[in-house]
Amino acid sequence: MFAIIVTGHGEFARGILESAEMIFGKAQKVAAVTLTADESVEDLVNHYQTAIQSLQPVSDFLFLVDLWGGSPFNAAQQIVAQAPEHYGLLAGLNLPMLIEALAVQKQPLATAIPHLERAAQAGIRRLDVSQTPHDDI
Repeated sequence: MFAIIVTGHGEFARGILESAEMIFGKAQKVAAVTLTADESVEDLVNHYQTAIQSLQPVSDFLFLVDLWGGSPFNAAQQIVAQAPEHYGLLAGLNLPMLIEALAVQKQPLATAIPHLERAAQAGIRRLDVSQTPHDDI
């Protein structure tokens, strides 16, 4: 089983985790880590280390972050670089990705990551009203 650290700017992580739990149910081995406007990347690395300790005992961790290249990503990247065989990092977090991550936590991390990329992409769809039957009122 891998643990999940959900993170992003502001209260994004707490909000999306709360939404996922409304749909999926109570999550196990998951932590939401927030970044406030007055915090640095170094502060965030410390928050991640605290979250990692709180999620023990597990050997693998997946960081799900809001934006590629943002502070949450940059801080997670520092940790992932230390032990890439035990850490994964995906940017572009959306609700379908998080729900699917909760569903596949018992899979090996190396198998779960490509699956989650596909789940996140599949969650992005547009409604084409010209192809959708509708009643004119």
